[in-house]
Amino acid sequence: MSFDYSAAFARNIGWFTDNEQQQLKHKRVAIAGMGGVGGAHLLTFARLGIEKFNIADFDVFELANFNRQAGASMSSLNRPKVDTLAAMVRDINPESDLRPFPDGVNASNLEQFFQDVDLYVDGLDFFAFDAREQLFAYCAKHRIPAITVAPLGMSAALLNFLPGGISFEDYFQLSGRGELEKAVRFLVGLAPGLLHRHYLADKNKVDLKQQKGPSTVIACQLCAGVAASEAVKILLQRGKVWSAPHGIQFDGYRNQIAHTWRPGGNRHPLNRIAIAIARRQLGLA
Repeated sequence: MSFDYSAAFARNIGWFTDNEQQQLKHKRVAIAGMGGVGGAHLLTFARLGIEKFNIADFDVFELANFNRQAGASMSSLNRPKVDTLAAMVRDINPESDLRPFPDGVNASNLEQFFQDVDLYVDGLDFFAFDAREQLFAYCAKHRIPAITVAPLGMSAALLNFLPGGISFEDYFQLSGRGELEKAVRFLVGLAPGLLHRHYLADKNKVDLKQQKGPSTVIACQLCAGVAASEAVKILLQRGKVWSAPHGIQFDGYRNQIAHTWRPGGNRHPLNRIAIAIARRQLGLA
């Protein structure tokens, strides 16, 4: 049987109009990172009928990825993540237009990575601060809407950075700080509601100094659904989009949602208190 776009995505119609489905088909989404959340984002967006992607990752799959990453399997062991996920997307939609960046994203290829892009979705590793700062700064400068949804415990923590709103740097205040301080600020800023903090079974498995922490596929799958929902609203210009300093965290384990508003981001008094507490717990104070 040959591929037919209309037949493949016919069940989307109803939630989208035929015209909106055609709009999604022609949008281009950039995703940096094809691991836990990035791979799930890409496959979810492909099933929405989006055909055009710029994707980046320099890593290969290993056994430690099996618990959460969409492309991780015995057949993909030691294979580049970007190639594996591109093949998975083409298996869903052979007409997909994918521009892979197998060396990741850096200052030398930022312009290429964002060429023709309508939306950026963050799929980078938690600790990839240099790349993340560059990517979000480019989005702010060139008025590209950007989404980050963090997999924390069994929850998804959403922040949208839209043209004209507070920037990633103004919100998180990472520039010029050490790696551990960036980790603390990023963690606090992502989920000020901290819904996930109540059920961590083994605190010894969280070590920001060693850039290690536990993860679940539950959170990654939740993140993909949340990111796709926000992408639809942004790309089709329909529905309310909460932009930072608003943040939304949904925790599947606790069946709770937190909608936070932190004007000034990590400058906000509540975030500053949370950062100070985290510093003391890590012995940084």
